[in-house]
Amino acid sequence: MVNITLTIPDELKAKLQKHREVNWSAVTRRALEEHLKTVEMVEEIAQKSRLTKADAEEIAKKIKKDMAKQLGLR
Repeated sequence: MVNITLTIPDELKAKLQKHREVNWSAVTRRALEEHLKTVEMVEEIAQKSRLTKADAEEIAKKIKKDMAKQLGLR
């Protein structure tokens, strides 16, 4: 497994540090995996359809918004 470095605002870091019981690495990894699934799904749809790239990006935005809502991120 590799490590990555993220840049986050100081305010977010302070909030995260208040919850040391949470494995933020695991949370981040899950979020990245879910986002990648969405991107891959949109790519697959775009390859099989007559949608334009702009259409596919609009669908991706809607999916991301709905996923964030379901995960309580918005």
